[in-house]
Amino acid sequence: MHPTFPQETFLPPRILFKRGGLSDLADEVAEFSGPGLIVHGVSLAKNGFLEKIAQDLKLAGLRAEFFCRSKGEPTLAEIRAVITQGRADKVRWIAGIGGGSVLDLAKAAAGLYNAKQDPTYYQEGGTLEEPGIPFIAVPTTAGSGSEASLNAVIINSEKKIKLSIRHRDFLARKVILDPDLLKGLPFAVMAHSGMDAWVQAYESFISKNSSWFSENFALKAIQLISRHLVPALNAGRDEDLEGLLLGSFLSGVAFSHSRLGVIHGIAHPLGILYDVPHGLICSLCFIPSIKLNLDAMGNQKYAIMSQAVGMDLLQKIHELQKTLRIVSPFKGKPILDKEKIIAETLKSGSTAANPKTITRADVEYLLREIF
Repeated sequence: MHPTFPQETFLPPRILFKRGGLSDLADEVAEFSGPGLIVHGVSLAKNGFLEKIAQDLKLAGLRAEFFCRSKGEPTLAEIRAVITQGRADKVRWIAGIGGGSVLDLAKAAAGLYNAKQDPTYYQEGGTLEEPGIPFIAVPTTAGSGSEASLNAVIINSEKKIKLSIRHRDFLARKVILDPDLLKGLPFAVMAHSGMDAWVQAYESFISKNSSWFSENFALKAIQLISRHLVPALNAGRDEDLEGLLLGSFLSGVAFSHSRLGVIHGIAHPLGILYDVPHGLICSLCFIPSIKLNLDAMGNQKYAIMSQAVGMDLLQKIHELQKTLRIVSPFKGKPILDKEKIIAETLKSGSTAANPKTITRADVEYLLREIF
């Protein structure tokens, strides 16, 4: 029987959705009664937001230190570095202001702040018993949905694997959704992030763990992202940035209650081996995944998604990929560590939630389609 409601729900206690919401950060963190640490990317300093944040906090009589991370996806070593700096400054809260990688790093550091074991222990399945400190999420891209989820995707550089650390204590205490922060994003960043959010909503909608609850969040996300992604890229109107940001957030709510699918199962090992943007990999696997899952998801779900985007789903995605200039960087390249890719895809928790039970042959099919 298809469930109506998940056994547990995970929603941030406070969600602020407004233009200029970043200006409210000082007011939002004041209740945590102590200094904080703000994790961010290099772009925050370049666009002037970092200076504004520091000034707002100072005017409010609050103190915060800053941790600027480099490009790429977050690593276990970075979690250790953030926690070390936070403990040295005796911080009481950690905020992440940036894309999905920044949010995942800040989330993991806040969640593991008081942990007795090394982050590796928890990534490998160890039980987290010590509560962390408050995490505040402020996304500057519309894609990962990390601000709504209770997992952080982290790279183990030594083993060259990318796995989630998942715990209910990782959930953001507060989320600030400020569409103004999306202005000026590079075309490729917004395109790849937007496709990541759409794939997350799609995989959540068809997941074998889906419920009426998660499906409704996922379907609204699909509708919003398909409607607003291209206009947001072309004109950047406020209403389109708002729709895109909200769609991304709703996709995070959806997959937090259903898990994902084989696209995310294969995207993790491919991203590690080839250093290709996660959203781009997800976009490349989108059409092959639909064809792979069509029988398992059923005609009804396919029809519902097609109705949500206003035309045949496969045709819509094909046209969108042309508009977004999605081109496979894998074409003509050898498949590195094919057996490792297959093994990691098959054992992934995301793959386990896929509506079709994925076999080795299915993973090979996906690889043929994108290489």
